[in-house]
Amino acid sequence: MYRPMLLAGAAASLMLPHAVRAQMAMPMPADPAPTDSAPMNHAQMDHGKMDHAVKDHARPDRIMPDPVMPPMAHDAMPAMPAMSEMPAMTMGMGGDAYQMGSGTARLPGAEGMMRGRMIHAGDWMLMAHGYAWGVYTDQGGKRGSDKAFVESMAMLMADRDYGDRVHLQLRGMASLEPAMGARGYPNLFATGEVANGQPLVDRQHPHDLVMELSARADYRIGDGSVFVYAAPVGEPALGPSAFMHRGSARYQPLSPITHHWFDSTHITYGVVTAGYQTGAFQLEGSAFKGREPDEYRWNIESPKLDSWSVRGTWTPTANWALQVSHGRLNSPEESHPGEDENRTTASVQYANGGLTTTFAYALKDRAPGPALSALLAEATWEIDRHHAVFGRVENVANDELFPNEADALHDRTFRVTRAETGYAYRIPISGPFGVALGGTVAAYAKPAALDAAYGAHPVSWSLFTKFALGL
Repeated sequence: MYRPMLLAGAAASLMLPHAVRAQMAMPMPADPAPTDSAPMNHAQMDHGKMDHAVKDHARPDRIMPDPVMPPMAHDAMPAMPAMSEMPAMTMGMGGDAYQMGSGTARLPGAEGMMRGRMIHAGDWMLMAHGYAWGVYTDQGGKRGSDKAFVESMAMLMADRDYGDRVHLQLRGMASLEPAMGARGYPNLFATGEVANGQPLVDRQHPHDLVMELSARADYRIGDGSVFVYAAPVGEPALGPSAFMHRGSARYQPLSPITHHWFDSTHITYGVVTAGYQTGAFQLEGSAFKGREPDEYRWNIESPKLDSWSVRGTWTPTANWALQVSHGRLNSPEESHPGEDENRTTASVQYANGGLTTTFAYALKDRAPGPALSALLAEATWEIDRHHAVFGRVENVANDELFPNEADALHDRTFRVTRAETGYAYRIPISGPFGVALGGTVAAYAKPAALDAAYGAHPVSWSLFTKFALGL
């Protein structure tokens, strides 16, 4: 057991130089560094000392929507590990009412920005964030297997204003996960996409080398703004923010088994989104490519706009983000080439202090084919700068567990529940760099008809070392 753990940690160390991912943030003013024994008290910070030259809350002609309850957003932010940068101010978009998630999705403002390093470059402000996970997982039961592997993601974001009404954001995101091979890593009851021409079952596919290349322009109109988001590789307005960008999944080493119900479109080859937003509301629509990425993860596929989606998001206070979305996807799955999909999602996200949560429902209705639903409940509690506990419960109706047409269970729908919990210990290294060490254990509830294939009571566990720029 110890050998895979050491391999996972060593591999993660080698991948660290490649990891940089981000969301835009302005740092807090230089206050005395907190001690390890007491969490940061945002209520004691002098917000009057903040540099408002970049984003002036008092000027109605800035493209940033009017803030909602600023003290709530700052006071509700979690206690960060010692030596971590404290994100507080968003450039151009987001702020106290909400924060930007993946694509054009919103997160609760109290969740705080994705953590990383800010750099000034003339009129531009850059933010870099990234991580590399060294993971060893042992997926239980008869169809489970084990593997040591490395997950990684790097993101760089650049923001600037043009006058008082126009704001431009450029975003790039990449991953070295294609190096783990087309079959990805074991993940019991996960399905979706193919490898070596065969459907992936009980495995999670790796992400593509290029995960996002996008540009977004906002133009201020009255109390809100209109925006256009365009990307040869990006994410349409469908579902909640992708799982890698949610605070509620910050220390979860494996993807959700409901990934292809909620956020399988987070890497899409061809996206154009237009919308209107205020501090409390956002309405948007997308045209995008419905087919999911193929198994050749190193290349960029040809963009296409053959599908559509609409999404409405309400952020009534800094603590809440609620969204409802619907889309029509043209032949999304390579293993179901003749089937389109109508996908509907709804989610509620809550953040306060060190607690971040996501509750979500999705229905994918194949045309032709069955309608399959999924439920997700996910939470992370950063107790203090060092200790974090987290968990995820999923319930999904899946008809892809037996792709072999000769199998007696082929095309049968089974409802499976997965419950996973874990712990992470966070250690600052230097500046915004840090490491989290932890592990998870998962159990499953399933129909008795699956016992012959999966065993009566499979149990899975994982160990991880997460290096991050912005822990």
